[in-house]
Parts: sequence; structure tokens; C-alpha cells
Amino acid sequence: MSQWTTVAEEVAAKLREDAAERDRANAAPEREVELLRSSGLLTAFIPAELGGGDADPATSDSVTRIIAAADASIGHLLGYHYLHVWRSELFGDQDRVTRLRRETSANQWFWGGVANPLDAALELTPAEDGFLVNGRKTFATGASLADRLVVSGTRTDTGEKLTFTMDARANGVRYLDDWDNVGQRLTESGGVLFTDAPVAADDVLGVHPPSEEDSPAALRLSLAQIAFQAVLSQLHVGIAEGALEQAAEYTRTMSRPWFLSGVDNASDDLYVLVGYGELVASTEAAGLLADHASALLYAAAAEPELTPELRAAAALTISSAKVVSTKAVNEVTAKIFEFVGARATASKYGFDRFWRNARTITLHDPVSYKARELGAHLLTGELPPITGYS
Repeated sequence: MSQWTTVAEEVAAKLREDAAERDRANAAPEREVELLRSSGLLTAFIPAELGGGDADPATSDSVTRIIAAADASIGHLLGYHYLHVWRSELFGDQDRVTRLRRETSANQWFWGGVANPLDAALELTPAEDGFLVNGRKTFATGASLADRLVVSGTRTDTGEKLTFTMDARANGVRYLDDWDNVGQRLTESGGVLFTDAPVAADDVLGVHPPSEEDSPAALRLSLAQIAFQAVLSQLHVGIAEGALEQAAEYTRTMSRPWFLSGVDNASDDLYVLVGYGELVASTEAAGLLADHASALLYAAAAEPELTPELRAAAALTISSAKVVSTKAVNEVTAKIFEFVGARATASKYGFDRFWRNARTITLHDPVSYKARELGAHLLTGELPPITGYS
């Protein structure tokens, strides 16, 4: 176990202590983000020469899963934070990447994003030394808690789509506090309204080439879309692992055996053993596939001459991970109730939060379209389309 997975386990233990109570309270997770900050996890994967923890970037998947198992909302925030820090590399401006990494380390910044693909694009009006941003976005996970944002918008004069960073507390940025969903309640995934919010020209990461271009640069930028899907798959697995861990502890210590079972302890009941075993197998399979998908994503990002085929290989494997992890987490979080028993449905135990979180996050975008990509590739050789979700 690496230094940073050990730190993640320590943070997860603190989060687990009152996860059910915090979920019911539904308060903005300011203390939770401060816990991530004080632990060093926010900058663990930034190189040491830039002030970070110098961890292997691939370890971020393990850290995200560990935190998500304890608290799915905070794991979601952390996974997206890592993604936003990483994705600036895709634009190829190494000086800007270095500056952002150094500033993130020095200030222990927490990053959020505002770029829901299905919303109307934010408008960028040229202004002195930059742009003014106007428009509204419906879903912006973690933005209201962030120090810095990664945002996308369209120039009003040229029609170019730009991705840029900005101060999350800039004038003209208003958080609507309208996230009130059944699950992932502490992700603060509500709307954001921009009214002449200023963006410095030096904070523009780059221009998005048209999606139909198959140049290595355009393909590399498109990796951000499938990276979100890879993070979601890891979160699914983390939620399943957390549900199994808590349910198993309850079964060992609290559950009573059914009177027809012929055993003294619920943990000796054949049906309980088989049921848990099947859930463990599906969760482990989903985790291995999610890790394999992430490895292909990192390899594609490191490829100097990225081709459509290499990009598609990563995208298809990530889609496989999304399909398998979606099924696994929804099954695990529903089936555990059969093994903990009726008394475990008391609200104080909070087992329902695992199902509510899973049911909410797996609806991020329709998993059927991921399965469709896989079927089309098998039958016709079609590569996944490059969209905001694939």
C-alpha cells in the first residue's frame, strides 16, 4: 500500500464515522473538503518539484475508490478534482500546466468544473485582457465549494469553443443552491449563473477543434469526455465496496439467523454466504475492469501520435467498465438488504444511502448507449462517436 492510499484510508475512516448522519443533514460539505485539503490528498499527484506529493497518477483511482467507499459524495468530489487537474495537460501548453500545478500546490486549491454538455453553451464576449462569461449551467459538481473552476464556453465573435480556468469566487458567478436529489446529496451539483464574469486571457487553456477532426491534438482533447466516464466507473465500484463492507460488518455483529437455517450465526447461513460471495465476485470484476480501462486512458494520453483506433480502444474499454460497474453497484446496493435483515432498515444505519447514491450517479448518462457502442463495434467495427459523453 502506497503512502497516499494509507492517507486515504485514514481520511475514509473519519468520513465513515458519521457518513449516515451527514447524508441526512444534507449540509454543504465544507468540513469534508477541508479534511481532504489538510490530508494533502488534493495535491498528492502533483510532481514534487511543483510542490505536490509526487504520487503515481494511476494511484488516484485507488484513492478515489477508498474515499467513495466511505462517502460516495466526497469520493465524487475528489475524483472530479483529480480529473480537472489532469485534463489541463491535454491542451499541450506545458508552461500553463506547470503554472497551474504549482499554484494548486501552493494554495491547496480544490477544483470544480462547469461544462455540462447538454446545457446551452456559455457565451464568451471579448473584453480587455480576456473575456466576460454569461449564461447558466444546470449541473456543476463541486463548483460552489471550489477554489478554481474549469469552464467551457463559446466565443460570441468567432464561434470557437474555449476551455478556461477561473476563480470560483469571481464577480458575476452565482451558485444557485438547487441540488436536492435523492442521492449524491453532498456533491453540491447545482446550477451556476454567470453574469459578466471576468476571465483573463492567460487563463484560457485552449481551443477545441471540431469533433470530426482526427488529428492527434483533437483526439487528445476528446479524452476528457471518456475520462469522466472512467471516474464514474471507479465511483460505482467504490460505492459497491463500501456497501459490502458496512453490510458485512452488520451481518457479522448484528444480524440474527433465520430460525430455519439451523445455524447459530447469520454469517454461517449458506444462503447469506452465497449471496455475499456473488456480490463480492461482481464487485471485484467491475473493479479490475475499471482499473484496466483507466490504464488504457492514461496510455492513450501519453501517446504522442494518438490515432482514432487507440482512442477507441480506451473508449470501448471504459464503456465496458461503465456497463459492468453500473450493473454491479445497483445490484449490490439493493441486495445487501436481504443479508442484513429487516432491522437494518432503521434510518440510523443509513444503508439506504448506498442505493440512493448508486441509483443517482448511474443515471449520469444512459448506460444503454455505452452498451450500444460495444455492440456496434462488435458487429460492424464502428468506433464510438466523439461526443460530450463518449
